[in-house]
Amino acid sequence: MGKTYKHPDYILLAVLIILVILGILIISSISASLSLEKFGNTYYFLVHQLIYGLIPGIILAILFFKIKLSFLKKWALVLLLINLILLAMVFLPKTGVSSGGAIRWISVGPVSFQPSEFLKLTFILYLAAWLTSRTTNQRTDGKTAKKGFNTALIAFLIVIGSIGLLLYYQPDISTLVTIIFIAGLLYFLANTPLWHSLFIILLGAGGLLASIQLASYRFNRFLVFLKPETDTLGSGYQIKQALIAVGSGGIFGLGLGMSRQKFGFLPQTMSDSVFAIFSEETGFIGSLILILLFLILLWRGFEIIKKTKDKFSQFLALGITSWIVLQAFINISSMIGILPISGSPLPFISYGGSHLVAEMAGVGILLNISNHL
Repeated sequence: MGKTYKHPDYILLAVLIILVILGILIISSISASLSLEKFGNTYYFLVHQLIYGLIPGIILAILFFKIKLSFLKKWALVLLLINLILLAMVFLPKTGVSSGGAIRWISVGPVSFQPSEFLKLTFILYLAAWLTSRTTNQRTDGKTAKKGFNTALIAFLIVIGSIGLLLYYQPDISTLVTIIFIAGLLYFLANTPLWHSLFIILLGAGGLLASIQLASYRFNRFLVFLKPETDTLGSGYQIKQALIAVGSGGIFGLGLGMSRQKFGFLPQTMSDSVFAIFSEETGFIGSLILILLFLILLWRGFEIIKKTKDKFSQFLALGITSWIVLQAFINISSMIGILPISGSPLPFISYGGSHLVAEMAGVGILLNISNHL
C-alpha cells in the first residue's frame, strides 16, 4: 500500500484566506481619506496593516502550522509568563503608550503592539496544557480527587485574578470578558465539578457588574444600550451612526469605497465600527457572507475538536475556535444593537496588527491540529 499523506483542513484555510482578503479590501476602502488627511497619501494605513499585520501574521501562521504541538505544550507556561510581563510593561513610562484614555500598547522603536491581543492565544495554550495535565493525572478515589479538584480551582482563580487585574487597570474589559468566557468553557468541559463552573460564572458576572458600576463611562454606555434614544449625541452616538450605516447598505450595498458614514460621521471606522462600514458598502448580502464565513470557521473548528483524540489538541482547538467566533459575535452584535459597544475588534477585518497576527497564529495552530487527524 502507498503512503497516506495527511493534509490540513483546506476549507478552514480557504476561510482564513478569504477573511484576510476581505479585511485588506475594507481597510483599503475606509482608510484612504483618513490617510490622505493625516499623512498626505492614501495608502499609509493600508501599508501599515500589510507590514505590521499581514506579513508577520503569515510568518507566524506558517511557524505554528509547522511546529510540534508537544513543543507548544511544553513551553505554554513560559509563553504566558512572557506575555504577562509584557502586559505589565504597558504601565512603564518609557515603554507604555496611552491612547484614548487606555494604556494598552508597548512601543519599541517604530513598532508598537498590544500585548493583550497575544494574551488570548498564550492563555489558551497555557490553559489547554494545564487542564490536560490536571485531567490526566487526577486520581479518582474519593477525598484525594476532591482535594485535587479544589486545589485546581484555587490555582485557576489565582491565574484569572492576576490577568484580570492587569487588564482592568489598562483598561481592556472586552479582552477580559473574552478570556473569562473561554476559561470558564474549557474548565467546565474538563470534567471538573459543576459547582466550580457555577462559582466561576457568578464570580465573573459579579466582577463585570462591579467594573460597569465603578466606571461612569461604562455605566453610561450600558444605560444607552438599554435606551439608545436617551443620548443620541453623546454615549449613544456611535450605535446610532452604526445602525444608520448598516441600514443604508440595503440588500446589495453602496459599493466598495462608497460609504458615506466613514467621512467623519461614525467613530472608530477602521477598528470597532468596521462591520458597520462593511455592511454599508456590501449590503445585507455582503454581511451575510461575512457571518457565514465565521460560522464555517466554527463548524470546521468543531470538526477538528471532534476528530482529534489528543486532550491537549482538543482543549487548544476549542479555545482558539471559541475565541475567534466569540469576538466576531461580540463585535457584530454591538454594531447592530444586540450588545453594548465593546471595543472588541472584528477578527481578520478590523485595523490593527496585533490582533491580526495573533488570530492568524491561532488559525495556524488549528491547521496544525487538523494536519495530524
